[in-house]
Amino acid sequence: MARVETDAGAGAGHARYTYRLRVSSTARTALVAEWGRCRWLWNECVAKSRAVHLHNRATGEKATCGPAQLDRMLTQARARTPWLREGSCVPQQQIIRDFGRSRAKAHQDIAERLPVARRAGMPTWKTRREALLTLNYTRRGFRLKDGRLHLAGGIVVSVVWSRDLPDEPSSVRLHQDSLGHWYASFVAPAQVQPLPKTGRVLGVDWGVKQTATTTSDAHDLPHAGHGGRARARLARYDRMMARRRPKKGQRGSRGYRTAKKLRAKAHKRVVRQRADTGRKWAKKVVRDHDAVAVEDFRPKFLAKTSMARKAADAAISATKAVLIEMGRKHGRDIRLVHPAYTTMDCAQCGARAKHALPLGERIYTCTACGTTAPRDKNSARVMLVRAGLNPAGAEGTRPPGAPLQEAA
Repeated sequence: MARVETDAGAGAGHARYTYRLRVSSTARTALVAEWGRCRWLWNECVAKSRAVHLHNRATGEKATCGPAQLDRMLTQARARTPWLREGSCVPQQQIIRDFGRSRAKAHQDIAERLPVARRAGMPTWKTRREALLTLNYTRRGFRLKDGRLHLAGGIVVSVVWSRDLPDEPSSVRLHQDSLGHWYASFVAPAQVQPLPKTGRVLGVDWGVKQTATTTSDAHDLPHAGHGGRARARLARYDRMMARRRPKKGQRGSRGYRTAKKLRAKAHKRVVRQRADTGRKWAKKVVRDHDAVAVEDFRPKFLAKTSMARKAADAAISATKAVLIEMGRKHGRDIRLVHPAYTTMDCAQCGARAKHALPLGERIYTCTACGTTAPRDKNSARVMLVRAGLNPAGAEGTRPPGAPLQEAA
């Protein structure tokens, strides 16, 4: 699996190629010990940051706690702590970089006066039982030899090479998921794989009843409902965990850990089903169209509505991200369109309705030109108009007086 990162000005940017790992018991012990040192260092950074904040409030000073100060703290700690010095300095330095980015993002959100619900929040403690293992290595901290991954500190793991890396990787991230599976994701320059030109364009409008409505009936994405089919099974595992929940500070029983693993496995299956559906649809869209106008929809507000569960099951954000990724990978033109007034504008004449249409209203009728169309189809056509890709003969609208035909 490859995920293309956004890297403006660098052509196709970089891609993260993820592979499954086969970890021996010796390597597992070493990785867990390495993560214990990095987790301790993260918590020390959190404590230092909070101490600096309290000091500034008490004295009125403006002391900082950036990566430079934390790097000096790491050097001093490694000099006087043999346990910390036993580990590699590469992942320890990278955990400080991650902490610095997280803290800087929190300060940026505060400076921009974002609502509290939208702020990233300051970094918090990483507990041994809750935080999943994540180790980052730069180029000087790993090497590939005979198909195996050699990490700093003498740790060697086997990689399941499902595909070849397109180029020399610049960094690698080792992480463990909720099921205990180990993965390594390499960052390498993305390789553009151009597809033949088709001369066609497409507009995409996101929704809840139907995940994606497009100007082509053949490329609509219906709501898959993977989460709805797994809801009964997940509820059963939740009840199993609730009956066996341990008291605070105590280790969970074997039955509790089994129920927790079953619940994580069911969630992982739903996530993979959503990802598979989104990637297959995105590949079909990119293969059949040269340019795609996509609504730049931010579905976070739906979490506070009665549509929250169905909107989360639709995975609109993940599907939009994979469509953008697929477009970059195959050299297609993906244009993001601001979603404001897309349900009120007429795709035929551009007139704007005088009032907001109710969410339950499925048919859009323009009061200026009389054009009638399914509401989501009209919105998809608006995406094309705003992106400058409005072709003659696009589906989804009809001239005045023509019989209405619902989208298939």
